[in-house]
Amino acid sequence: MDKQYIIELQQKIVEGLKLSAKKLVEAKKKNNGKLAVYRDGKVVIINAAELQ
Repeated sequence: MDKQYIIELQQKIVEGLKLSAKKLVEAKKKNNGKLAVYRDGKVVIINAAELQ
């Protein structure tokens, strides 16, 4: 594998993670659910509606 292939693969993985996170937030907002997030060194439970 060459360096360019690895960079492209990493970019695809990052884009996939962003898309899955977006879908998760949308689903939680729809169901008025909660999410656990890591914020300021602590794990915090928040309502999905609080996210942008």
